[in-house]
Amino acid sequence: MLKPEDYFDLAEFEHRDLFSGVDHVWEVLSRIGPYLAEWFARLGGPVILGSVEPGAWLDGREIYIGPGAVVEPGAYVRAPTIIGPGSVVRHGAYIRGNVVVGRNCVVGHGTELKNAVLLDGAQAPHFAYVGDSILGNRVNLGAGTVLANFKFGGTPVTVTWNGRRFRTGLRKLGAIVGDDVETGCNSVLAPGTLVGPGSLIYPNASVRGVIPPRSVVKFKAQLKVEPRLEQLPE
Repeated sequence: MLKPEDYFDLAEFEHRDLFSGVDHVWEVLSRIGPYLAEWFARLGGPVILGSVEPGAWLDGREIYIGPGAVVEPGAYVRAPTIIGPGSVVRHGAYIRGNVVVGRNCVVGHGTELKNAVLLDGAQAPHFAYVGDSILGNRVNLGAGTVLANFKFGGTPVTVTWNGRRFRTGLRKLGAIVGDDVETGCNSVLAPGTLVGPGSLIYPNASVRGVIPPRSVVKFKAQLKVEPRLEQLPE
């Protein structure tokens, strides 16, 4: 449950070399910057094959916008960043660099990405924070989902699985979210959370640890409805 293949089908992902030879899936996060530096060195500069609409802001030369991709007005994209074919970066999105977005993804209004990988079809369409994290194929983050990446006190993030504690060596580690996971609105994944493929995270849930594949994580607060006693104005 700690290798990339435990979370993602990488067969069709254009940037699967990022994951090759990795023992622990979170190690990919330290490879994003060097991978992009090498990728853009071969590319030789910015390549805009999609549509960057007036009012969008591209900051830096190491930016790739794939065929059919759209960057809407008011979006901000900082280098180095890859936006894959068919993906949409909506108005008000903030991409802070060291980001790889695959094919047919959605980066929505109010969503912030930083040192992150989105595999094909991943969607963060409304008010999401995706920092130092990986979203698998066809992941959908409900509105307001936060992948927290920094512990109180700033100590390195650890991952505990099968009775063993793994020291990641990373001060910033968000979440590893496997293929086909869905999160409900306003859910929060604590630093170092790993969610197995096909799982569902209910709205408002606060999640931590290693979640097995095809799990349902529920948060049920008791809602109490009482009559209002004071007289309402006529």
